[in-house]
Amino acid sequence: MIKVTELEKSFVYKKKELGLKGSLRNFVGGTKETKIAVNNISFEIEAGEIVGFLGPNGAGKTTTLKMLSGIMFPTSGSAHVMGFIPWDGKNEFKRQISIVLGQKNQLWWDLPANESLYLNKCIYGIDDDSYRRTLDELCELLDVKELLDVQVRNLSLGERMKMELVAALLHKPKVIFLDEPTIGLDIFAQKKIRDFLNYYNRQKKITIMLTSHYLEDIEALCRRTIVINHGNIVYDGAIAAVNEKFTNRKIIKIQTLDTVAASPYWEIRTSEAGTTVLEVDKKNTNEIMGALLKKYTIKDFSVENIPLEEGLEKLYTREKN
Repeated sequence: MIKVTELEKSFVYKKKELGLKGSLRNFVGGTKETKIAVNNISFEIEAGEIVGFLGPNGAGKTTTLKMLSGIMFPTSGSAHVMGFIPWDGKNEFKRQISIVLGQKNQLWWDLPANESLYLNKCIYGIDDDSYRRTLDELCELLDVKELLDVQVRNLSLGERMKMELVAALLHKPKVIFLDEPTIGLDIFAQKKIRDFLNYYNRQKKITIMLTSHYLEDIEALCRRTIVINHGNIVYDGAIAAVNEKFTNRKIIKIQTLDTVAASPYWEIRTSEAGTTVLEVDKKNTNEIMGALLKKYTIKDFSVENIPLEEGLEKLYTREKN
C-alpha cells in the first residue's frame, strides 16, 4: 500500500545575525545553511496495517507524512501510495487518502460542524445517500450526533478531534495519516478515539500511519512501529520487541513489611511506603526473586519490563552511542 525508497527532504535557509547590520548582511547575502529533515529513509507498509511512526520533536515524522500525502515535495528519493506518486497531485489519489494534523483544523471555526462536513461532501462529490449513511455511522461510533449543529469554536478539544476524524473519513479513504490525533486530550477522550480507530481498522481494513507522543496510543493500536531520529530510521519492527531488543533489564516491584537493603545484585530505583522498585539483570530475575522471597516478608510483588519510554529513549540516542 505504501512504498518509500531513499526518501529525503532538506531545507535551505539563511543564518541571520542579530541587529540591523546583521539584517542588512542577510538581505544582500548571508550564510546559507542546509537542514536535513528526512534522510534517505526506506520502508513498506501493507494494506490494512496500523503502523506507529515515532520519534522526538524535530525527528522528521510530520515532514514524512506531508510528503506521503502530497502536501510537500521531496528533495530526492521516491514514494508510492496505492501506486500513486503523492506529490503528482492526481485527483484519483486525493480521493483515496486523508490526513489529520492534530494541531491544524480542517473544519471551519465559525460554522456548525455539519456545514463543514457538508462542504467536504461537495468537495469529494459524495452522493446524498452515501453521505447520510457514512455520516450517521461515524457520528454514532464517535458519539457526536448531538453536536453536529454546534459551532466548531464551541466544541471541546476532544469533540473537535472527533469531528476532524468524521471529516477525514467521510469519503471512505483507503489510507489515512494521523499526526498526533490525541494531543492535548484527556485520558477518556484518548481512549474513545483509540477504540474507534481499532474498530474502524478491523471493519474497513483501512491502512493507518500514526504519529503520537502518547505511548498508550501506539501500544493499543500498533503491532509494528517505525522509529525515526534526526531524519534516520533507527528501528522498524514489533512494538513489543523494543525493550526486548534494546534492554537487558527487568523491574521488580515488591511490597514488604521490612526495608529492602542495597545489594550488588539489584539497583534500588525507589523505596517508599513499604513498596520498593528494583532494577535487575534480566537473566538473573528468577534467582533474585527467589532470594528476595527467602530474605523478606513480601506481601505482593510483580515483575515487569523496563518501561517502553526507556526503550524508545535508547532508540532515539542509539546513533550517538
